[in-house]
Amino acid sequence: MVAPVKTPGHVAAPGLGGVGESAPRPDGTLKVAGEFAYASDLWIDGMLWGATLRSPHPRALIHAIDIGPALALPGVRAVLTHEDVPGRPAFGVDGVEDQPVLAAEQVRHQGEPVALVAADHPETARRALELIGVRYEVLEPITDPRAVIADPERLKVQERGGVTRYQPVRVGDVEAARERADVVVSSEFEVGIQDQAFLGPEAGLAIPAEDGGVDLYVSTQWIHNDLKQIAPCLGLPEDKVHMTLAGVGGAFGGREDLSMQIHAAMLALRTGKPVKMSYNRYESFFGHVHRHPALMRYEYGAASDGRLLYADVEIVLDGGAYTSSSLNVVGNAASLGVGPYEIPNIKIDAYGVYTNNPPCGAMRGFGAVQACFAYESMMDRLGEACGLGPVEIRRRNAVSQGSRLATGQVIESPAPLAPMLSRLEAMPMPPGLDASDPRNLPGGVSQATRGEGVVRGVGYGVGLKNICFSEGFDDLATARVRLEVIGGEATALVHTAAAEVGQGLVTIQAQIVRTELGVQRVTIAPADTGVGDAGSSSASRQSYMSGGAVKTACEAVRAELLALARRSHPGAAHVAGGKIVSATGAVLAAIEDVLGDTVIEQTREYHHRATERMDPVTGQGRSHTQLALCVHRAVVDVDVDLGLVKVVELAAVQDVGKILNRQALEGQIHGGTAQGLGLAVMEEILVTDGLVRNPSFTDYLIPTILDMPPMRLDILEYPDPEAPYGLRGAGEPPTLSSTPAIVAAIRDATGRPLTRVPVRPEHVIRTVT
Repeated sequence: MVAPVKTPGHVAAPGLGGVGESAPRPDGTLKVAGEFAYASDLWIDGMLWGATLRSPHPRALIHAIDIGPALALPGVRAVLTHEDVPGRPAFGVDGVEDQPVLAAEQVRHQGEPVALVAADHPETARRALELIGVRYEVLEPITDPRAVIADPERLKVQERGGVTRYQPVRVGDVEAARERADVVVSSEFEVGIQDQAFLGPEAGLAIPAEDGGVDLYVSTQWIHNDLKQIAPCLGLPEDKVHMTLAGVGGAFGGREDLSMQIHAAMLALRTGKPVKMSYNRYESFFGHVHRHPALMRYEYGAASDGRLLYADVEIVLDGGAYTSSSLNVVGNAASLGVGPYEIPNIKIDAYGVYTNNPPCGAMRGFGAVQACFAYESMMDRLGEACGLGPVEIRRRNAVSQGSRLATGQVIESPAPLAPMLSRLEAMPMPPGLDASDPRNLPGGVSQATRGEGVVRGVGYGVGLKNICFSEGFDDLATARVRLEVIGGEATALVHTAAAEVGQGLVTIQAQIVRTELGVQRVTIAPADTGVGDAGSSSASRQSYMSGGAVKTACEAVRAELLALARRSHPGAAHVAGGKIVSATGAVLAAIEDVLGDTVIEQTREYHHRATERMDPVTGQGRSHTQLALCVHRAVVDVDVDLGLVKVVELAAVQDVGKILNRQALEGQIHGGTAQGLGLAVMEEILVTDGLVRNPSFTDYLIPTILDMPPMRLDILEYPDPEAPYGLRGAGEPPTLSSTPAIVAAIRDATGRPLTRVPVRPEHVIRTVT
């Protein structure tokens, strides 16, 4: 049997730098040249093609499934339904196993998988799907999340109430503070459904294994969590399911949940042949979860000088048909629901609900994005009511070292917010509009305007994001580091199960090894289940967690190497620059000479400091590992006659603790900002009565290089003493603050309240009287 195509180990060329240097990505050239093997490129001789039949209805009972005509089609090797699931019939990413492998008695959202086909050719598989007959009894879908809150027992999506999680937060006495307030502002806000919009669709290859199990090559964010869900559904022990990470074409949370993994494995085990599944773009919109849409109500009270006295908040997050990550998304929204501001009296009620809308789960920012849009809009509203500018109102209420969040958690190490705001405010502004070049105008070279109705606006946004897993989760990562001499050169091999999803983790791992061991040649082995759990490539955690594991394993290797050196060189004190060095700095030997034929290998687990669950009544508790701040300033030009928006410039100040790789870091800030821009002005999955209206990149718009403006960055380093190298996760915070900053700038230009994102042209067009 020919071995399957898979992503090779990433080999870092000699002399490419340690921690703090902008070491280039070892996979960068391959990706730019179109030579990198993504999951959709997988191929093995004799493989079959798998396909999925999905429900056209958001809610319906299933009375019968007729697979006979599909089975009779030449070239079809298998047709499977819920009756063919060999093990547990359902799975779930966060331990709530409520998502069926294949729908049995009913479907609860449009696109829910109902049946599977394996065939010799993908077109044959597609035609076979059309021959499967399903008799549905269509029911009225439940689509209003507020109605679920009002009567969760009556409105049941499944055999349970309609609320996934209710998390209150209570601090002080809001009612008493309301009586003392000189200024009260209130508003309702809405956030639409955003898609992760990764460019590589869900794909993978399942190969029957000689031990009766299955080998899976998949694009995912967390191999071991996939394994814990897949094996029981296949009726196999975990050691019979062998998983290797295939090339991942972006993720942003959308690959935390399973997609085709169990389905491909079922077809492979049934047919005894390799089975490849690869979604097209249309199917991808139904094959993964999205960002939770939100309905939010906020009321703030303050003294006449703008000092906040109380916050009264309700956040309703629509999780769709199944639980997915809703429990933790609600926890994040509740704990970060009023942002990085000192408020002595707080009442927050955060809900996650079930509906028959598209399933929602993890996406970059994970609950904090929705709340950030609301609380930052409220800060602008409060500042206006108090006669204060957008920066000053934030400065007066900003948290600092020793401040407490809404949950009572003490802020210990992020950069102080007030000086960050001052640094941002002091940044130079971009030049004024040059209307002579149509590329500078809203609408661009389409020349919809010549500048007649264009107004400039400026806005600010602040985001506070938790880093790593929270609420008592025992977050860990495992790394194995092997040091040996190959071809006369000391070489390190790093093996983790951490998913490289485009964030540059393979680069960081090699940089850490060069720093800790002093060797230049470092190979990163493909991520698979042959090593312990690395956790998810999400929550801005992999540099912290897997980076910490690699660093700890390297320290163990270095200690063993030093012990080996001391047997032949008693004065050995350090390992530095690939040499064994004495306490006086004298070079005693090269690592290659000390190692010889010896191989040193160490495996270590890394855990971050313990957190605790939020109290179910008060919401109090030290629920987060680490916190990160980013502040944005947006400058926009708005054509108030045509409703067109051009983001002219974005500036950001962010505390990252320690810069590990500046170029990669800047890319993360740019990328997170771009997704925030998308949510602000263009990205939304449109749903009517539970049906998705725009499942394509023709109608679901994402920012292009023409939409993304120049950025000014001011990157700060306030080290976290608890984190490896003092680093602070950096990928998510820019996504929070960029959205409200852009919307605030559009408000400044138009004078419109703009309480919903994305902002549409009809929201900003000037009324003609």
